[in-house]
Amino acid sequence: MNIKTTLSITEARKQIFKIIEATQRPGNYYTLTEKGKPKAVVMSAEEFESWRETLEVMHNFPDLERDIKRVDRDVKSGVYKKYATLEEVMAKHGFILADRSKVKYEISSKNRSASDKRFRKNS
Repeated sequence: MNIKTTLSITEARKQIFKIIEATQRPGNYYTLTEKGKPKAVVMSAEEFESWRETLEVMHNFPDLERDIKRVDRDVKSGVYKKYATLEEVMAKHGFILADRSKVKYEISSKNRSASDKRFRKNS
């Protein structure tokens, strides 16, 4: 434990606003102790969420490092070209895909500025 960031719960009560402010900087956290034994850790909500997301990814993809290495090899060798497309995977799982060839995307003239030449039609 880092003595600088380890405090008794009693001392933490006295310094709670200072502790909260200090934990807003990345990597800063405090270990709170009771009778010299660690009881809790205080960190920013943002850092806590980051830890939770990391743990979730590690849980969902336990072999992520191995998988990344395999994909890197497949990209270098060209094997990735045989991978299923997103559309194929979605169709396999029962998703119905729209026929994108019939869909036209257009920016409404209400949203265009008169001087914006990027969105003008070439007549």
